[in-house]
Amino acid sequence: MTTDEVAYGWAGSAGGPVTVVLHGGGPGCHSTSDFGAVMRARPDRRWLWVDLPGFGRSPRRAPTAHPLADAAGALAGLLDRLGLDRVDILAQSLGGSVALQLGADRPASVRRIVAIGSQPTPDPGGRAGLPRDPDLGARARAGYYGGTGPSLAKMRALVTELEWYDHDLVPSGLVSDRHGAGSTDTALATADGSRPEDLGVHLGAVAAPTLVMWGRHDPFAGPEYAAALADALPRGDLAVVARTAHHPQSERPGIVAALALAFFTDRS
Repeated sequence: MTTDEVAYGWAGSAGGPVTVVLHGGGPGCHSTSDFGAVMRARPDRRWLWVDLPGFGRSPRRAPTAHPLADAAGALAGLLDRLGLDRVDILAQSLGGSVALQLGADRPASVRRIVAIGSQPTPDPGGRAGLPRDPDLGARARAGYYGGTGPSLAKMRALVTELEWYDHDLVPSGLVSDRHGAGSTDTALATADGSRPEDLGVHLGAVAAPTLVMWGRHDPFAGPEYAAALADALPRGDLAVVARTAHHPQSERPGIVAALALAFFTDRS
């Protein structure tokens, strides 16, 4: 289903608690690709997957100076239309930053957040000099879309070099799905490599308990960044998943699902 701003759909049990799923910002990323394995691992949950503007099946919006705030606004509008409040959010990278923006803007709308590999600010809590590669995302997009344009070989290289720890386990179906989603007219128009705004000043307003989940071998930033981000959030927690890179939810969906669902049901 598609509104004027975002595409969305449902998976899992019709009677289960609702968890919103938000994907990352890499070429071809969309929620059913990024989190399909996690949703299948926990069919008892009621999953609401959402493709952010300009990704997957969602239309592109005109570029603005505040893409995270705009995406959070589009998500808030969808939740309002569906009559949902106090949702849990499971999100990857860009999606995690959108979830944090929504949590700061509308605290009553967000119950708990699990943010995987998200970098909403360069220096969380004022911690400068943390190990990270701020230009890696732009280089990845330039490599995939530049030269002769997108290809299956380029997508496989992107997934194996940046997103998965064990290169031999990358499914060919995942590569073809991502390549297809990354080669649409909307994806090509969105592939400008622009950086979202710095959310550092907003982190203190995120009242929702937030689990920062990190792949031990994430090339975008090390676990030190994840620890600083968890410390910068009023109710932050941290989980580092071994033998994973930037997409632990794809490579080790069982443990990611277990950690996320334990956090969502935690009473402390």
